Amino acid sequence: MEKDLSKYRKSYEKGALLLTEVPENPLELFQKWFHEVDAFFIEDETNAMTVSTIGLDGYPKNRVVLLKKYTYEGFIFYTNYNSEKGKAIAMNPNVCLSFFWHGAERQVIIKGKAEKIAENLSDGYFESRPRGSQIGALVSNQSEVVENREVLENKLKALEDELEGKEVIRPKHWGGYLVRPVEIEFWQGRPNRLHDRIRYKLQEDYDWKIERLSP
Repeated sequence: MEKDLSKYRKSYEKGALLLTEVPENPLELFQKWFHEVDAFFIEDETNAMTVSTIGLDGYPKNRVVLLKKYTYEGFIFYTNYNSEKGKAIAMNPNVCLSFFWHGAERQVIIKGKAEKIAENLSDGYFESRPRGSQIGALVSNQSEVVENREVLENKLKALEDELEGKEVIRPKHWGGYLVRPVEIEFWQGRPNRLHDRIRYKLQEDYDWKIERLSP
């Protein structure tokens, strides 16, 4: 099997990113970009992001999850702590997050350290989820081998019957991670592959050093 992709071409011409126009704090620029993409460009899910971890087998692995909150502290997402990504984070909390918003021709790459958020915060988010998603968190032993689809569907039906009329309690192995950034790079596509790349690096005094990178 072979397919030549060398003729795939696109000229990026929708924006620019200049050092003279960026704020001192990268979270403010992230918020600006997120709001612009969400408001003006057709995206399936603006908050979809790739989470990269180093697995127990030594290989990096990427997967797409949904960003659920961002603050000046960092970026929060939720998952099963016993999943492959959860085990990887427990061993090595250094992770990378990335967003690619093709409509705006923008990319954001975030290096940081992941830590579990407080249990009451995970409780609060879990309670806000649709009931089906709550029960789904109980059904799935995420990343474990399952014999077939019917096993999951039968377990789901059994739990729905068992929990009918009852509150679904968050399992202790499910909750949120906060990724505290140490480096954030903003990429804006430009013509002739001379893209704009602005990198923020966190310094020991907790100020951000801002640099332009070659494309």
